[in-house]
Amino acid sequence: MAQRNRKRKGLELDGILLVDKPADWTSHDVVNFVKNRYRLAKVGHGGTLDPMATGLLVLLLGKGTKCSDAVMAGEKIYEGAFTLGTTTDSQDREGEVLETRPLPPDLSRESVEALLPEFTGDILQIPPMVSALKKDGVPLYKLARQGKTIEREPRPVTIHQLELLEWEPPVVGLRVRCSKGTYVRTLAHDLGEKIGCGAHLSALRRTGSGHFSVNDAVTVDALREMDLETMTERLHPLLES
Repeated sequence: MAQRNRKRKGLELDGILLVDKPADWTSHDVVNFVKNRYRLAKVGHGGTLDPMATGLLVLLLGKGTKCSDAVMAGEKIYEGAFTLGTTTDSQDREGEVLETRPLPPDLSRESVEALLPEFTGDILQIPPMVSALKKDGVPLYKLARQGKTIEREPRPVTIHQLELLEWEPPVVGLRVRCSKGTYVRTLAHDLGEKIGCGAHLSALRRTGSGHFSVNDAVTVDALREMDLETMTERLHPLLES
């Protein structure tokens, strides 16, 4: 799993490291931190998380980068907080507020749970403008920063399971088990529109990716104190292609 041939470009180390990403770090921040902390030759990841999100980030070391497609193809599990009554241009708390609306007077936990089957199974999502998808080679978020909005084609995704965890209006907590490419913030937006008051994603934590769990992940703070040998013991074997 691990090969330790020191070269000028860095340590050649192969494996999969599960990291519990802290809030306000980009996925690239975590990649760079691990690469520099252990002076590694090659580090990648198996699917990004937005800076506001926390949770499971699958880091791919050395030959592990060849497993990227396999890791990203696995289903994902998220726990998210949706704030009802406010929509934003990014569909999450990082965006500019577009509109605020009162909650429906008949809003109840039961009424929201009754809507969840409509968002379960094979559905279509219109990707948000503030996303990494590209139009003519330019990421949509860069166009959004220029004040531009372009038409986006609906994309098929699969929501395998959608469960309401917490009920504290205007905030509701949901667990989402979904396919690759699902935008949980778009799910929050679309559910809010169905309820009739709008919504945005106010917190997000990824707890699973494929057969990997955040319960097996190591924190950035722990890695700061962890020597190379101990970190190597935390590596998972490469996935078979």
